[in-house]
Amino acid sequence: MRDLAADLARLRTQHLYRSRTVVDGPQGAEIEVDGTRYLSFCSNDYLGLANHPRVIAALMEGAQTYGAGSGASHLVTGHQHPHHALEESLAAFTGRPRALLFSSGYLANLGTVAALARRGDRIWEDRLNHASLLDAGLLSGARLRRYPHGDAAALQQHLGKDAAPPAMIISDGVFSMDGDLAPLPQLAEIALRHDAMLMVDDAHGLGVLGAKGRGTLEHYDLDSGAVPVLIGTLGKAFGTFGAFVAGDEDLIEFLIQRARSYVYTTALPPAIAHATLASLHVMEEETWRREHLHALIARFRKGAQQLGLRVMPSATAIQPLLVGDAQQALALSAALRQRGIYVSAIRPPTVPKGTARLRITLSAAHSDTHVDRLLGALETLA
Repeated sequence: MRDLAADLARLRTQHLYRSRTVVDGPQGAEIEVDGTRYLSFCSNDYLGLANHPRVIAALMEGAQTYGAGSGASHLVTGHQHPHHALEESLAAFTGRPRALLFSSGYLANLGTVAALARRGDRIWEDRLNHASLLDAGLLSGARLRRYPHGDAAALQQHLGKDAAPPAMIISDGVFSMDGDLAPLPQLAEIALRHDAMLMVDDAHGLGVLGAKGRGTLEHYDLDSGAVPVLIGTLGKAFGTFGAFVAGDEDLIEFLIQRARSYVYTTALPPAIAHATLASLHVMEEETWRREHLHALIARFRKGAQQLGLRVMPSATAIQPLLVGDAQQALALSAALRQRGIYVSAIRPPTVPKGTARLRITLSAAHSDTHVDRLLGALETLA
């Protein structure tokens, strides 16, 4: 029998042991932990919608109208009017014929890849894809191959040597730990050349990138012909919970029939779907949130450059401060916390060995003063 206590002790020794933080109150620019208020830079609530009055009111209205839970899977009696209305709105938002709700981003990726890839098919994924995408490839029964991060030329070189064509090429749109963008135009060209299906998980791009917040694909001006399978999550810029797949009619109907993580999972609570519909409306109407967020990103990067900080090249809300050593990353995080600023230390295996970092995330809920306070603290510690 495996010695779990010894494994846990080893994680502590290697400074890789992770603990949960219990937060009191809603997400926002500030959070409360153990009775202390902190300025927070570790939430994925990029547009500050998780505590928006309209979203909260819609959640309450949804619960009063439809109850707290869906009670069944979508294919039994769990698919209610808010689910259907949200799917139609998400399809329109992404510019695709259909969208399909899943109960989480992890389930969306697992179900979609397993449904679309046959056993023995070849799947190529970016080496730094999210764990859910990598797990989806492994669990699908297909032969998973990984290409160097963001290197479309290396992918093309690998495919040129492979006798069997790929069934799918899969990438994040924005990489969750580095904050950089995938080379989607080049990946789309390669997929077309090799008759492969390109799937993009745009969890960290939707709502943030593009003139209308439609994500990495809008940023690159790519349509559904270039990227047939689009994954989006609702727990980040949308401020709620859940996920969706957007694509053409046949794709969505096929997933309804064959995506096991859709068929055999209780549907998202209808109140959550009702609240997400409200957050989508706010996202489309309050364009200042996106503009303000990008101004904060520019302000932080300019200040970090002036201080000589090792901030990784990212133009998104994810601004990783590279530290390298896990113990030093923990120490820096703790030092910031003593100054009233909460930033999580990210360590292996979430990131490659030797690349421990502080994952600084900015939100439209932040102000210029908040960013300047963070920069001031980092300057003192540096």
